Amino acid sequence: MASFSSPKRIVFIGAAGEMCRIAVERFAAATDVSLVLTDINVAPIELLAAKFPAGRATTLKLDLYDRSALLAITKGASLVVLGAGPYAKTSEPVLTACIENKVPYLDFDDDVESTTAALALHEKAKTAGVSCFIGCGASPGMTNVMAVDAAKGIEKVDTIDVCWLVGDERPGIGKAVLEHLMHVAAGPCLTWVNGKATVNESWVETAYAPMYGDHGETLLHETAHPEPVTLPRLFPDANRIRCLGGLHPAPFNGVARGLGSAVRRQQITLEEAVDFLLNLINNPNPINGWQAALGEASGYLRGGEVTLNELWQILAHTSSALGPWRYATYGMLDQIRTGECTTGDVLSFLLDSARGKIAPYRAGLTVRVAGTRNGMPVVQIKRSGTCGEGSVLFKNMAAITGGACAAFMVLALEHESKLSGVFAPEDWVDPQAFYKALGRVGVPHNELAHLLEDSEAKSHL
Repeated sequence: MASFSSPKRIVFIGAAGEMCRIAVERFAAATDVSLVLTDINVAPIELLAAKFPAGRATTLKLDLYDRSALLAITKGASLVVLGAGPYAKTSEPVLTACIENKVPYLDFDDDVESTTAALALHEKAKTAGVSCFIGCGASPGMTNVMAVDAAKGIEKVDTIDVCWLVGDERPGIGKAVLEHLMHVAAGPCLTWVNGKATVNESWVETAYAPMYGDHGETLLHETAHPEPVTLPRLFPDANRIRCLGGLHPAPFNGVARGLGSAVRRQQITLEEAVDFLLNLINNPNPINGWQAALGEASGYLRGGEVTLNELWQILAHTSSALGPWRYATYGMLDQIRTGECTTGDVLSFLLDSARGKIAPYRAGLTVRVAGTRNGMPVVQIKRSGTCGEGSVLFKNMAAITGGACAAFMVLALEHESKLSGVFAPEDWVDPQAFYKALGRVGVPHNELAHLLEDSEAKSHL
C-alpha cells in the first residue's frame, strides 16, 4: 500500500456515479488517504462510505453549481476529482473553483468542447501554481498513454488511430453516458487531417482495427473525442490523428447514428433520444417495449418466426412509427444499405433484444501508430488485454474508466507539486509508470496494454 504523508484529503465530486465509485474503491485500496465523497444524491455515497473503515471516508451533499459550497468543500484538498458528467456542463465550474482555491484538479472528461476550454486555462492555472490533469480515464486517458507508448522508436509519426469499442452492458447504462453518445454519434467532429485541425462529420469515416482477442478486426467509426485535439500538440508533424469508436453488437451503431442525426436535425430532442435509449436498455420486460413499437409484427420476433424478407417489412413498419423508434430504425436500415451489417445481423439483434438476451461482452482499446524508422515504414499497435467475464479492468465501461482514473490519481499525487498548468495525459504520464500504477490499483498484469508483433501489425495496414 502506498502511503502519502498526512493530512492528505481527496475530494470526489459526483461520487455516486458508477465510474467514479470504482475510482474511489480502487484508489482507496491502494492508498491510505482520507476520502471526501460528495454528490447531489447522498444515499449512494453513504452506502459507498460504509464500505471503508470508520473515519476513512466522509460524505457531503453538494450541488456543484453552488459556487460558494463548491469553494468551501474543495478548499485545502490535496486533489479534487470530478466524476460527474456530462463534462460539457460540469467541467468549467469545478476546474475554475480549483484554480481559484489553488488546489490540484483531475477529471476523466471525454467531451471535445470542455477539453478545449480547459486547455485554454493553462496559463491561468500556471500563474496560480495549480496542476490540472484532464482526460484521465479510458478514452481519453489510457489511450493517450498507449499512443505515446506505441510511438516509441518511430522516428517520424505519420498517423495515429485511437480506437475504442464498448460492449453490450444492458441493463445499467447511465444517462450521462447516453448523452455523450448522442453528442458524438452525429454532428461536427474536430479532428486532425493533413497536418492541421479539421472538422469532419462524426460516424461517417470508417476503419478496421483489431479490438479484442483473436476475433479479427472490427469496423469502427470516426467520432468526436479529445485525443485528436490534444495529441497533435505532441505530434505536430503527424499527417492524420483520429479517434475511431464502435458499439457491440454492431446494430447498436445504427441505432446511435440514427438517433444522433435526428437530434442534430431537431427532429427529436436530446431528452427524447436519451429517454428512449434508457427505456430500451433498462426495460425489465423487453418484449413489451418492442410490442409498443412494432405492433403486430412483434409476434414474429417473439417466436423468431421471421424470414429475411419479412424483416424488411418489420423495419418498414417500425420506420412509420412516431418518435425515436423511427430514427433508430432508419439507422439500422442505413447499415444494411451501406453493407456495414447484413440483414441477418440486424435480424439477430432484433430477436435477441426482443427476448432480453445480452450479447457476449466485447470491448477494448487499441492504438495504432504508423510512420518510419531508419527510413522504412513501420506500424506499431498497442492493445488492451482480456475483456468480459472474469476480467478486472475491462469488465465494463465503469471498470475501465474508474480503474484507469484511480491509476492516474496515484500518479497525480506524486506529480502535482512539480507541475502547474492544464495537462492531458500525454503531457505528464510515462507509459511504464502508468502500467505500474494500474497494477497498484489492482489490475492484473495480463490485462495491461501489450504490443502486437510488427509482422502482425503490418498485416493490419
